[in-house]
Amino acid sequence: MKLLKGASLVEIILVMGLMAILLPALLTGLVASRAGQPQTQQRAAAVGLLRENVEALRVVRERNWPGFAVNGTYHLVPQSGTWYLAAGAETLGDFTRSLAIADVYRDAEGLIVTTGGNLDPSTKKINHSVSWSTPLPSSLTEESYLTRYLDNLLYTQTTQADFEAGILTGTAVTNTAGGEVILGAGGYGDWCNPELTLPSLDLPKSGIANAVTAFAGRAFAGTGNNASGESFVNISVSDTNPPQPAILGTFSNYKTNDVFGEANYGYIATDTNSKEVIIIDFSANPYTEVGFFNTPFATADATSIFVSGNRGYVTAGYFLYIFDLSSKSGSRPLLGFNLLLGLGTSVVVKGNYAYVSISNSPIEMQIIDITNPWSIFQTGYADVNGQDGKRIFVNDSSTRGYLVTGASDSKREFFVLDISSKSGARPTLGSYESGGMNPKNLSVVSGNKAIIVGTGAEEYQVLDITDETHPLRCGGLNLDVGVNGIASVLETDGDAYSYIITGDVSSEFKIIEGGPGGRYASSGTFESSIFDPGYQTAFNRVTFTTALPNQTDLNFQIAAADTVGGTCLGADYVYVGPDGTSATFYTAAAALPLSDDGNGFENPARCLRYKGYFSTQDSGSTPVLYDLSVNYSP
Repeated sequence: MKLLKGASLVEIILVMGLMAILLPALLTGLVASRAGQPQTQQRAAAVGLLRENVEALRVVRERNWPGFAVNGTYHLVPQSGTWYLAAGAETLGDFTRSLAIADVYRDAEGLIVTTGGNLDPSTKKINHSVSWSTPLPSSLTEESYLTRYLDNLLYTQTTQADFEAGILTGTAVTNTAGGEVILGAGGYGDWCNPELTLPSLDLPKSGIANAVTAFAGRAFAGTGNNASGESFVNISVSDTNPPQPAILGTFSNYKTNDVFGEANYGYIATDTNSKEVIIIDFSANPYTEVGFFNTPFATADATSIFVSGNRGYVTAGYFLYIFDLSSKSGSRPLLGFNLLLGLGTSVVVKGNYAYVSISNSPIEMQIIDITNPWSIFQTGYADVNGQDGKRIFVNDSSTRGYLVTGASDSKREFFVLDISSKSGARPTLGSYESGGMNPKNLSVVSGNKAIIVGTGAEEYQVLDITDETHPLRCGGLNLDVGVNGIASVLETDGDAYSYIITGDVSSEFKIIEGGPGGRYASSGTFESSIFDPGYQTAFNRVTFTTALPNQTDLNFQIAAADTVGGTCLGADYVYVGPDGTSATFYTAAAALPLSDDGNGFENPARCLRYKGYFSTQDSGSTPVLYDLSVNYSP
């Protein structure tokens, strides 16, 4: 009996324990089952209220960012067909709804951080909340970020009028492609619109003018291609507007194929077998012959002459010769020679290399190493169109060669050659068909322009070579008398001219003004006019279209500022690059930095300007600004 009584007590205790565990769960389940459907309905309603909050807030942001971007706790109020923010939370029946607007900070990488970083005034963090208490206390929350990117309004400068409203320092505005900024300091002319309005000159006698070379203030012409002309004409050109040419003196008795001039001496390439090069002293008038050079290995006529330092370079037949000019008197000794691959037609010397155009050969141009004049040799060459090479021009940096060849109905006659390396076959970067002209000479001038001259069709053609791969005609002249030679100069005051020798028997020597606005600069800036949208805004991103020919550079900085006295005219414009300092520059499209400290560069801001920095290492090349745009968001 004692054992039975003990077992019953244990059973009672076990039952009570199980009931203590199970009854609460059963009761909770019963209550939950009774409240489950209403709670689900409440949650669904809360989701709808939350989504309405999120979408309605976008409307507020789009309509008025400054009014939206104020930190605090708010609720949304519908009014007049739109939404507005009101302070504090709101009660909607059983629900309480609110949103909290807070600042956002970003690190140096632009990533959002919770501690440290820099304030991003164009981004806000939003915490949306909807809560209810029946049938069970609960809440829904959502975190989002809003930025003032919508509308994406665009400020763009691209026309001639846009750019002319800015400040030009060593730069000029042209209209070759609808309006652009290039290097150049003002002036009067435009290479692409040549005019024969400047004074010309009638050279003595009736010889055919066939050669010209020049430097600032002086030109030298050869008219002795037949016996009735002067062999050499020394011409002064005044540094006035307009320039005035005048004959200083002449020299005759030889037939002239090419000329070269210095301050006190002239050189002519002749067809005289014992004196293929004649040296003329014109320090006194009349001019006298003081020296000569006789090519030793052939009786071919001298076709071109070039002088650099105390050495002379002449092509005659299949040879390039170097002769000594440490003295100008008497017979000048041979220093070295090179057997060419064809007939040499012109020679240009830059540094340790001579560049020779070639005819009667599959090769139209050769590069000769002249470092040691007693042992010169070919290092590179160009094979272009199978026509005779007529003339070669080399830019200041010796990285580009420009070649004209004989006319062809099916092939091009003007070529841009990459000579940045002097070895092997030099590639052709671009070419141009002259439209029936038979080219005889060329020059590369300031502002990314080349001029080719010749006989037939349009005898004076100006090419835009900004895009080296696709030279394009931008202007020209039809003289109907032929153009036999051209030389271009940049005067000390920046004026740019081309001198041409024509078949016009009454005025063979003519002057054409040109260049980027008529003048040239190796560096310059362009500061835009002020952009004022009329309200404070966030300037988001800058994009631009430029051209950077060989040896040129162009980059930008942006200035954004708050108004002073309600106007942008007296604002403090501090130009910065992508990192927000004056030490960096925009070289490609990028985001604008953000700053709202009240000093220097400000963004968001109301006033905007940009500044372009132009530079070149080559007097014939300039960077080009075609357009610039800044995206901004109200």
